[in-house]
Amino acid sequence: MKLHHVQSYSRPGEVSQEMLVKAIAEIESLPGELTETLSKLNAEQLATPTLPGKWTVSQVVHHIADSHMNAFIRCKLALTEDKPTIKPYEEAEWARKIDAGTAIPARVSAELLTALHARWCLLLKSLSPEEWRRAYFHPEARREFLMEEVACLYAWHGRNHLAHIHELMKAKGWI
Repeated sequence: MKLHHVQSYSRPGEVSQEMLVKAIAEIESLPGELTETLSKLNAEQLATPTLPGKWTVSQVVHHIADSHMNAFIRCKLALTEDKPTIKPYEEAEWARKIDAGTAIPARVSAELLTALHARWCLLLKSLSPEEWRRAYFHPEARREFLMEEVACLYAWHGRNHLAHIHELMKAKGWI
């Protein structure tokens, strides 16, 4: 995965087969890259905010797991129901809970992502062209998300948060 600081997600126009293969590869590689990154950090570093006033490294890792678990469930819903309306969740509130701080090591969420992404990528690789066009409705965004966009979005999501951690590590001289 090429690391670079990504500011915001840009919704793709037409999604090609090549883009889907790349997105799945990025989703698949994220847990290993995250685990490798975490192995270089101590407890104090994991408790450091990625930016002033933002989540700590541990909270970011736990957030990725929370977000990707929700995304996996949303994909399953889109594939088994007719354009279901998904339930949004309060990311910031989830990040404030005890399991998203330092009480649980960040590596636990990285391990969770290893198992989750194994299942998710197997599912994504099995999709037919028609299944890639299935969708769910996000009430906060007030629009549908096609499976093909979801793959691109979550590839970006993991890449973006990993880049935040790497940027912090560089800024602090930890690497």
